[in-house]
Amino acid sequence: MHSPILSGIHHVTAIASDPQRNLDFYTQTLGLRLVKLTVNYDDPGTYHFYFGDAQGRPGTLLTFFPWRHAHRGHQGTGQVIAIALAVPEHAVGYWRDRLQRQGIGFVEEERMGATVLAFADSDGMTLELIAHAGTMPGSAWGHSEIPAEHAVRGVHSVTLSEEGYERTARLLHETMGFRLTAEQGNRFRYEIGEGGAGATVDLLCQPDAPPGTMGAGTVHHVAFRTPDDTHQNAWREQLRAEGYNVSPIMDRQYFHSIYYREPGGVLCEIATDPPGFTVDEPLEALGTALRLPAWLEPRRRVIEQIVAPLRLPHSTAGGTGQ
Repeated sequence: MHSPILSGIHHVTAIASDPQRNLDFYTQTLGLRLVKLTVNYDDPGTYHFYFGDAQGRPGTLLTFFPWRHAHRGHQGTGQVIAIALAVPEHAVGYWRDRLQRQGIGFVEEERMGATVLAFADSDGMTLELIAHAGTMPGSAWGHSEIPAEHAVRGVHSVTLSEEGYERTARLLHETMGFRLTAEQGNRFRYEIGEGGAGATVDLLCQPDAPPGTMGAGTVHHVAFRTPDDTHQNAWREQLRAEGYNVSPIMDRQYFHSIYYREPGGVLCEIATDPPGFTVDEPLEALGTALRLPAWLEPRRRVIEQIVAPLRLPHSTAGGTGQ
């Protein structure tokens, strides 16, 4: 086999507090589809939400562990400190107006030739909308109040805050196959494959910033895409050979995962594209009911009594978007 493949970002997972508030923000304010309603397999008394595009494609997914009593975390070095979402270039004006109408403060800047709107979610986590003119990771969810032509189309990039970026840059470039494509001050942009939305990582060198602390409003990990189990096994062996502590392969029901920490401390995952989110419910029904893996199904009644009741978005069911 040739060198194993990474094709960009698979998903980003963060920590939230109130489940209903998190659900409402991402489905109503941002117009994403609730792709899967399940639980944290390591802590089944907690939900695990997956938000994404109409099809639940890798590269469009934001996932959350909403712990109701989670303390607020603090963003800093050794963390993903911003998740950027791709919107069509012409949609910037729409999103300026929408954020203002929703009472969400934002900062607008030009970064590496693109307009960026930076704001915080309901737990204070930094999000960015980046106007993108190229190919998008996903399609619009057509059952949102947001017009399809303005909709979020997936993850554009993540920003890693690093006390010193050189060793992380070496991992990205020499091991993972990313290439340095732009620099702006203390920001270094790395892209893989064709680059652009869904295939971009920014390193922010911040030697004077405090280290981040985990909690609500912070990113837990970033996952990168690999085509299948064979490639994932090859990645595991390659990372181990280079001295990284790599987890065993874990079955996450909708993909398989390995985990490791990059030199600056950010938890990274390599996740397979298959089997995808339709293994336990049809495409048109994604996110309409609590789904549990077979090994947790015998505990369903107990789990349902522990997790908070939810008002699911009316637009969850029906159709597959545009």
